Amino acid sequence: MNAMLETPELPAVFDGVKLAAVAAVLYVIVRCLNLKSPTAPPDLYFQDSGLSRFLLKSCPLLTKEYIPPLIWGKSGHIQTALYGKMGRVRSPHPYGHRKFITMSDGATSTFDLFEPLAEHCVGDDITMVICPGIANHSEKQYIRTFVDYAQKNGYRCAVLNHLGALPNIELTSPRMFTYGCTWEFGAMVNYIKRTYPQTQLVVVGFSLGGNIVCKYLGETQANQEKVLCCVSVCQGYSALRAQETFMQWDQCRRFYNFLMADNMKKIILSHRQALFGDHVKKPQSLEDTDLSRLYTATSLMQIDDNVMRKFHGYNSLKEYYEEESCMRYLHRIYVPLMLVNAADDPLVHESLLTIPKSLSEKRENVMFVLPLHGGHLGFFEGSVLFPEPLTWMDKLVVEYANAICQWERNKSQCSDTEQMEAELE
Repeated sequence: MNAMLETPELPAVFDGVKLAAVAAVLYVIVRCLNLKSPTAPPDLYFQDSGLSRFLLKSCPLLTKEYIPPLIWGKSGHIQTALYGKMGRVRSPHPYGHRKFITMSDGATSTFDLFEPLAEHCVGDDITMVICPGIANHSEKQYIRTFVDYAQKNGYRCAVLNHLGALPNIELTSPRMFTYGCTWEFGAMVNYIKRTYPQTQLVVVGFSLGGNIVCKYLGETQANQEKVLCCVSVCQGYSALRAQETFMQWDQCRRFYNFLMADNMKKIILSHRQALFGDHVKKPQSLEDTDLSRLYTATSLMQIDDNVMRKFHGYNSLKEYYEEESCMRYLHRIYVPLMLVNAADDPLVHESLLTIPKSLSEKRENVMFVLPLHGGHLGFFEGSVLFPEPLTWMDKLVVEYANAICQWERNKSQCSDTEQMEAELE
């Protein structure tokens, strides 16, 4: 009798368990997708100057609310994963010409050259010299999308292909790209300056490419000649300071580290004959045993220590990271410099962002832009689920470059007027 009376209560118990399970799943989804996070304009760090005031008026994206796709766009992990796997939505296929440059050590550097598809807004000849992220090249979807948009805004584009990154281009010396080697990027810039003597340059770097372009500009004052401005997106500024954070599981950085290391191993092993072959005159520090260590490496630091630093003869990983990072060169850059990072970038620890913040507090030519969302090179925009083909990042870089071109044009016009007035007097 008691059993018969208790049975009607069982469905209510099961319903309660189901509701609790659904609530738990929804809570996890809300937390993982960061749905409660607000949307807002990016945080800006800069010195009050004529240039910064002009940029705020001329670049609406700097003060406008950045709105990522509602369902998943507030998750830095999903933004990063979609950039890495999908690249971009409906990526265009810009037509360019591949150029080959033989370096002094026998390495063959390549870059792709894309001519503008429209007249520039100020009517000048402007070339964007672009350095992609780690192991990337001109055929990556995010590069193709950005180049196509820049072409349509009147820019010629030159995109460096990192040494060893293109699968169909063989290495011709026992060396491939490293974290901060500027040789190939410098060779591409010099080619542009020789071939187009009237052109002015806009320097753009993505992720690792941001480190390379900032280091290149800061290495010597001559590298900044004919450069209008520089834009760096999602770089980490100091490999030495990032080393410890990249081995932590916080924000899954250790997992990302493993994935990137696995990709680097595949690239290096695809060139193992050129790098480790018996007929190759390898750097003295690079030994055959390093190849066996490469197979067991599970982090970029292990690969850098066993292989990458030895291409340029560094004695230790610490020396390699110190010398190859742009942090010690940033204060030597005098052209307008925009540094962009996302607060939810899972690859760049928040402690590294003190570097651009501190720089922007000391230098009038520097503006640091920090949106809440965007992940690592994601910055997708969209209403609910599907992102737009162009990203916030694509539009911001071109908008900033246009503003700098107008600023320089206004400056030259003002100086010409002043000179005429002085001559009349």
